[in-house]
Amino acid sequence: MARKTLETIAVVAFDGISPFHLSVPCMVFGEDRTEAGDPRFRLQVCGTEPGPLQTNAGFTLGVPHGLEAIRRAQIVIVPSWCDDGRPAPPALIRALQAAHRRGAIVVGLCLGAFVLAEAGLLDGRLATTHWNLAEAFARQYPKVRLQPEVLYVDDGDVLTSAGTAAGIDCCLHLLRVRHGAEAANRAARRMVVAPHRQGGQAQYIRQPMPAAAEGDRLAPLLEWLGRHLQSPHELDSLARRALMSRRTFTRRFREATGTTVGQWLQNQRLALAQRLLETTDRPVERVATDVGFGSAVSLRKHFAAAFKVSPTAYRRQFSQEAVAA
Repeated sequence: MARKTLETIAVVAFDGISPFHLSVPCMVFGEDRTEAGDPRFRLQVCGTEPGPLQTNAGFTLGVPHGLEAIRRAQIVIVPSWCDDGRPAPPALIRALQAAHRRGAIVVGLCLGAFVLAEAGLLDGRLATTHWNLAEAFARQYPKVRLQPEVLYVDDGDVLTSAGTAAGIDCCLHLLRVRHGAEAANRAARRMVVAPHRQGGQAQYIRQPMPAAAEGDRLAPLLEWLGRHLQSPHELDSLARRALMSRRTFTRRFREATGTTVGQWLQNQRLALAQRLLETTDRPVERVATDVGFGSAVSLRKHFAAAFKVSPTAYRRQFSQEAVAA
């Protein structure tokens, strides 16, 4: 059997970087999980300048690679940028532009979106960044179609995310798109984070749960819904189950999850459909019924809208047999 070529991922580090932001792509793509059947990547952290780099936490990093590593990478990730908004080094801008021209995927996590915008990679495209600097971003880069309220944006060969934890969501999404839901789910379990949050989910929740009792009522409801995705659910019956009025339930649900009941159910059903397509040989019609879409037509419609591929094509690419081949 021919040995699979490792994908090279270049992660850009700079003087003053946050260790957490740097660790996000390293945790998702840098750990060896091949024993579980997951893909392995050649991850290379590259510095914007030679020599040790100082972190904003007070310790230094020895970065073995320079920006030349970007020339060999299929994926380039800028995990953040300086809070003061200083321009990126011209060498970094040129390296990102060259990578994008030759077909590499370029990712800007958190304030890394500023660097991608400075390079002109976001002109006319959808993007996001940390909500706290969204207004400054919009003023500085008016050609970008900024979506400041979402967790991350996948615009094909360019991805951007909101701050901190949203970078994890974006990296897991990229892993899911390239290697399937099961690989992303295993990585998420290893990191003890939510396996899948849709990019369109709200960045932050203004008032997470004002009353502890209401939070206690929602948690078991979400768990119960996850076990009964195959059944139809009405808003009024869910509100009664949570011991709330319809209006209160709708508001509290969005505050707790960052999305609507209908969208949350659709996201969960799509995620389950991905897992069943990867790990079982059930016909698409059976998968549609088992996840709650009711018909193969409905599943195909929602699946293609979310993932830009049909369920059958997804299975050919990500089933356990295809991954093992």
